[in-house]
Amino acid sequence: MVGRADFVDAFGIELPHVSELDAEALARAAFEHAAPWVAVLLRLRDALVRPLGLKTTASLSRAGGERIGFFRVFARHPDEIILGEDDAHLDFRVSLLLHPPGASGNRRVSVSTVVFQHGRLGRVYLALIEPFHRLVVRSALRRIERRAAGPVIAE
Repeated sequence: MVGRADFVDAFGIELPHVSELDAEALARAAFEHAAPWVAVLLRLRDALVRPLGLKTTASLSRAGGERIGFFRVFARHPDEIILGEDDAHLDFRVSLLLHPPGASGNRRVSVSTVVFQHGRLGRVYLALIEPFHRLVVRSALRRIERRAAGPVIAE
């Protein structure tokens, strides 16, 4: 399925050995409470896409099914959780993967995104959000680092 994806990226960080944390705990740290500047971007995004009939973060949060933040949970494993959403303009999946400890005892966390566009609106939307997406994922990884070190604190 990734072979036909319109956009794929992955970012990762190395964490000290965190055996008590699983992929879901890290995903919750990353995505349930966004940094204030990310929340502002999401409100702006919602205001812009609402007239186009696209799903807003509020409508996603109220949607059925299991969620982490406003993302739907598609699959859950001890070391990986797959989140995402399907909409008229695009479908996306985000994988948060907690790798086994390396020789140093540290673990690596990867956040990978795969996007499937639908038509012109999907192409335009992705082109507009792509630079922000990278910043938001890096912010999520910083939140994971903080969670692994102790309580999550605001950015």
